[in-house]
Amino acid sequence: MTKGFGGFVEKNKINADGKAKIIIDDEEYKNLMRDYKKIKKYMKSPLFQVKTMDGTETYVSKLIEESKDLNM
Repeated sequence: MTKGFGGFVEKNKINADGKAKIIIDDEEYKNLMRDYKKIKKYMKSPLFQVKTMDGTETYVSKLIEESKDLNM
């Protein structure tokens, strides 16, 4: 999950305005967007609400904790 878009910046590919040109793998972007949409759909479901109230929901809570660790 922490791989992100799988893009990279070439050292010699900096534009005249000082911004780097980033190359993003289209297939990795499609996979990431598909996963994002599935997670958002799950979060809108009644099953997610019930698991959240029970305290048994772990999938989304792990992702949230992971994102907090990355932001430090």
